[in-house]
Amino acid sequence: MTEPSPRLTRAQQRRQTEESILVAARQMFAELGYERTTIRAVAKAAGVDAGLVMHYFGTKDNLFSRAAELPAEELSADELPGGGSGEIVEVLLASLSSRLDGEPVASLAVLRSMLTNSDAAERYRAAAEPQLSQITAAIPTEDAELRASLLSAIVHGVIIERYLLRLGRLADASPDQIIELLRPCFQTLATTEMPPSTVRPAGAS
Repeated sequence: MTEPSPRLTRAQQRRQTEESILVAARQMFAELGYERTTIRAVAKAAGVDAGLVMHYFGTKDNLFSRAAELPAEELSADELPGGGSGEIVEVLLASLSSRLDGEPVASLAVLRSMLTNSDAAERYRAAAEPQLSQITAAIPTEDAELRASLLSAIVHGVIIERYLLRLGRLADASPDQIIELLRPCFQTLATTEMPPSTVRPAGAS
C-alpha cells in the first residue's frame, strides 16, 4: 500500500508558490522584457491570483529584482580563476558552452530588459564588471581593456543571438561547433600582440 505524501507545512507551501511565480516571471521577462511583462500575466502563467504575486513581492520592480538574480551555478561559472590569458580563454569558452547547452533564463531576463529598464542595465553592469577586470588583467597587451571588452561583447552577443533573436544557424548549432569556431578568435584577442596600426589618424597629413 502506497503511503500518502506528507502534507506541506505553511512555510513550504509559501516557498513552493514563490518559486512557481519566480519561474514564470523569469520566463516572461526573458521573452517579453520588463516593460511588456505584467503582474497579471505572470500570475496567470504561475497559476495563482495576481493579488498573491503582489502579496509576496510587493511591486513589479521587486519581482524583477528577484527573478533576475543569477542562480549559484551561473555565478560560479562567471568567477574566473587566476591565470594566464590562455587559461582565461578556456574558462570563458567552457562557461559559454554551458550556457549554449541550457537556456540561462535569469541572464536572458536581464539582457532582454536592460535597454528599456535602468535596474536591468545596472544589474548587467554590476555582474559584468568584475569578470571584465579579471579578463583585462590576464591579457598581456597594452590594449588589454579593449580586448577584454570585445571578448565580453562576443559572449553576450552569442547568447542574445541564440536565445532572443534566433537568427540563422546560431539558434540551433551545437555548442561544440560554436565553441570550436570561436576558439581561434578568442585566442587571438587574448594572446596575440598586434603590430602597430598603419592607419593615419583623422586629419593627419
